[in-house]
Amino acid sequence: MCRNIVPLHNFDPAATDAECHDAAVQFVRKISGMNKPSRANQQVFDRAVAEIEQATRHLIDDLVTTAPPKIREAEAAKRQARSADRYEAIRIYQQQKRAVRTAS
Repeated sequence: MCRNIVPLHNFDPAATDAECHDAAVQFVRKISGMNKPSRANQQVFDRAVAEIEQATRHLIDDLVTTAPPKIREAEAAKRQARSADRYEAIRIYQQQKRAVRTAS
């Protein structure tokens, strides 16, 4: 889905309302295909964000698990490492592609 939406469940302290709002905004942006809605669509966009934010808050509050809470910093470091690996793989692929083009 969208790489900017991060898991919010099972953290200590729990996900904040701001994190739920940010996830809702990213979700609505992805679904609508709009980064910033026009004035004509602003009200609909904001209403969708509010509804999804509320649903997200209810979901996060109602989920239960026996797993120990995750550490935010450790999870962020894992995401950054995956991203670095992904971009390094893309960089290497592009270098190889350029080398093949220049060799021919």
